[in-house]
Amino acid sequence: MPDSRRFLHPEAIRRIARMDLRARHIVEGLLSGMHRSPYFGQSIEFRQHREYVAGDDLRHVDWKVWARQDRLYVKQFEEDTNLRCLMLVDVSASMRYGDGPLSKYDYACTVAASLAYWVLRQQDSIGLMAFDRTVRARLPVRSRRNQLMSIIEALNVAEPSEKTDLFAILQQVAEDHPKRGMVILVSDLLGDVERTLKGLRWLRQRGHDVMVFHIMDDDELDFPFSGPTRFEGLESDDFLNCNPRALRDAYLESLGTFLDRLRRECAKQVVDYALIRTSEPLDAALARYISHRLASMGRR
Repeated sequence: MPDSRRFLHPEAIRRIARMDLRARHIVEGLLSGMHRSPYFGQSIEFRQHREYVAGDDLRHVDWKVWARQDRLYVKQFEEDTNLRCLMLVDVSASMRYGDGPLSKYDYACTVAASLAYWVLRQQDSIGLMAFDRTVRARLPVRSRRNQLMSIIEALNVAEPSEKTDLFAILQQVAEDHPKRGMVILVSDLLGDVERTLKGLRWLRQRGHDVMVFHIMDDDELDFPFSGPTRFEGLESDDFLNCNPRALRDAYLESLGTFLDRLRRECAKQVVDYALIRTSEPLDAALARYISHRLASMGRR
């Protein structure tokens, strides 16, 4: 397979470098500020030792080995050694929207890169599917050293352009990945909510640990528009000329119903769900989510 970097425009290379630096900065900052190791999994059965890496939970250090060899080793457990994570990133046309410094797509890519860096830093494995109505980029689940850069390059190539079919993608993942693992979905979730929830249920029924990062722009959540406005569809040729003030109350009511349905059903299926505004600093959003995840893991 040819090296994709040879075909990247200089600006694309700069974007990749910025994404890589953002991901590393966000994760390292979070790790240095947290007292507990934010592992996604829970250790169950001792498997082996590995050398200590800065940021590892000191509670897992084998001090008896240190006393004998004067070197730090961490006890690694069955789930730690076998965590396989697949990340699903929505690159449909609606993800192009954004009124701030980052579009939903740029923000989602940064979320994906940060989580990939996190998983790889734990010496676990991660893969990628970038999708709209079909899979636009795919990377197998691996823990190799250059996996983060491969993920970032794949996301940079998979520019938003088409409609999405989230249900078909979730169905495909459920059928193609029978082995239990972790599935992380990063999307604006625009589409048929019932079919989306059905797809998430299929993943849970197959034993996958499912995390959903719901990315939305402030405009979508607050509907701040005023005065005559032309709304154009990003995934269709439809448009609407109107006075948005006349639509605001009904829009916000429908949005609230949509979000409440997602939250309730995700909670019922034990799917970790986080709604994130693109205006929210990503390090704060991830810290809030990880704190929630650790607390919920303690209750399970």
